[in-house]
Amino acid sequence: MTNSFNMLNKQSLCQCYTLKLVKILGKRLYHAPRHVPVMVDEVVSFMKPEQGQTILDMTFGSGGHSRRLLSAAANIKLLALDRDPLALGYAEELAQEFPFQVTPLLGRFSELPKLLESKGIKQNTIDGILFDFGCSSMQFDEASRGFSVSKNGPLDMRMDGDRFSDSPTASDVLAKATEEDLYKIIKYYGEESLARKIARAIIEVRYLFKTVTTTEDLAILVESVCTHSHRVDKLQRKSSVATKTFQALRIFVNNELNEINYGLILAHKYLKIGGRIITITFHSLEDTIVKRHLFGNIIQNTVNTLPLKYTSHCTHIEESFVKNIMDRKWKMLHGHVLVPKYDEVEMNPRSRSAKLRAAVKTC
Repeated sequence: MTNSFNMLNKQSLCQCYTLKLVKILGKRLYHAPRHVPVMVDEVVSFMKPEQGQTILDMTFGSGGHSRRLLSAAANIKLLALDRDPLALGYAEELAQEFPFQVTPLLGRFSELPKLLESKGIKQNTIDGILFDFGCSSMQFDEASRGFSVSKNGPLDMRMDGDRFSDSPTASDVLAKATEEDLYKIIKYYGEESLARKIARAIIEVRYLFKTVTTTEDLAILVESVCTHSHRVDKLQRKSSVATKTFQALRIFVNNELNEINYGLILAHKYLKIGGRIITITFHSLEDTIVKRHLFGNIIQNTVNTLPLKYTSHCTHIEESFVKNIMDRKWKMLHGHVLVPKYDEVEMNPRSRSAKLRAAVKTC
């Protein structure tokens, strides 16, 4: 009887310690999700997947949206594209679960035509295309990728990883770009009001024969310039003054805006009449490009006027093709831009800046 009592006490004590650890460590005791898909219910609702359709997820990530689309209708053929080699691994895992439905594709938007040609996918044959722009949580959360201002690591920021050996890192750009180019990058890609001061500080560090090679180095440098600047995010939480500079470098290093511009042109090219496009953007630069495409005005969309000489893979678009696209229209599937519901923002604060647009290709 005594032994049984002691065993019960030990079990209770173990349970008590476990509960305390849960409170202290929170979600770290559990397997954290790779990436929480944003506005996934809205994506499925507007995509309206049907049996046997072909859907192209242009920003697969860890597959949150794709998995929901696969479960929404039978025998969907899913093309899973991402430029991040880590995402390719997740796409291959999903392909093992759905061996006759999922086709993993590794590449940028500008590499899509060759990738689709290799799979026998022709123009005007895809039923739905999804874009979820920006970085994924798995990129921000991995310090070694250099995307996060709050996690110290090498100042890399390349979404392609080491796929292109000649592709410059964010640290390379800070070490080689002129002061004027740095100003333009930070001003236009980061929409940073103190861009001039930050660019000057980066050059002054060079004069001291120092290098900015880690995310911590850059964050401290920007903070030293923006000493009187106090910023909050859309949830009124304190935000790092270096966030916009990090955004600017990430966009520049990955040639993101030109890739988005070209990706949207390709979406119109590969969607069939009546095919649906859904875009999720996270800042005004992305959303402006999307709006201009969906309303037929893309002449001012390209950003080649900004300094791109340090970026190895600049996308060029044929002028005749752009003019042809100008005459084609999309039919919007909603009246106003859609944003996440309050409950979703509470559960996933990273969704707070998301804007969803959905349209149908009409001609």
